[in-house]
Amino acid sequence: MRFKDKVAIVTGSGSGIGLAVAKRLASEGARLVLADYNQASLDAAVPAVQAAGAPDVWPSLCNVSLEKQVQATVDGALERFGRLDVVVNNAGLMQFKPLEQLTGDEWLRVLNVDLLGAFYFTKLAFLHMKPGGAIVNVASIHAVETSPLVAPYAAAKAGLLSLTRSASLEGKAKGIRTNAVLPGAIDTPMLWENPNVRSGVEALNKADVGRPEDVAAVIAYLASDDAAFVQGAEVRIDGGRLDQL
Repeated sequence: MRFKDKVAIVTGSGSGIGLAVAKRLASEGARLVLADYNQASLDAAVPAVQAAGAPDVWPSLCNVSLEKQVQATVDGALERFGRLDVVVNNAGLMQFKPLEQLTGDEWLRVLNVDLLGAFYFTKLAFLHMKPGGAIVNVASIHAVETSPLVAPYAAAKAGLLSLTRSASLEGKAKGIRTNAVLPGAIDTPMLWENPNVRSGVEALNKADVGRPEDVAAVIAYLASDDAAFVQGAEVRIDGGRLDQL
């Protein structure tokens, strides 16, 4: 039970990778704060995470792009549980459009969720976590190799890797570790709703599609004391897809 008596916030935990992470941490004894912008998804996630073994679950309706809502989520977690040990910045948003058709507002919408949301939670983690705390950022292989029509997403995820490096440096003296994972093609609604996948522009082999649980297992390791000497790492979780020429 690597997370017994520990408290974890998982953003975007209403479905997909976020829900798998919450269930994995719950199975190892964590008390969970489920942060998601969709109330219906939260309502469905709570019993699923409880069934996975969480001693306590608190759902927080949170749009991570709004700093006040992030603050309210962290304040609520501290009020309910009295501590914060793990933050998993998983919430993400994709925008599919050619570069020449994108507006500044559309760029900002993606950057605010995918990059600034992680910054807000990291900032508050640095203010409230005790030594031994861990932050895991869910980036994407799009941070290092991308496809057409997703420029804001790819840029935001590349920025998230940079934020991970900065946080790992500044957090070291505080005893807080920050690492990142880079999922590839994972069996989630975000993958199958991708118009590049639908159209065949981005070809997928079934062997290259992973499960949310595959990502959750790596995140659980990075968030645990087993990874006490892992700091600033970027772990690719793509079944070796990027190695294929």
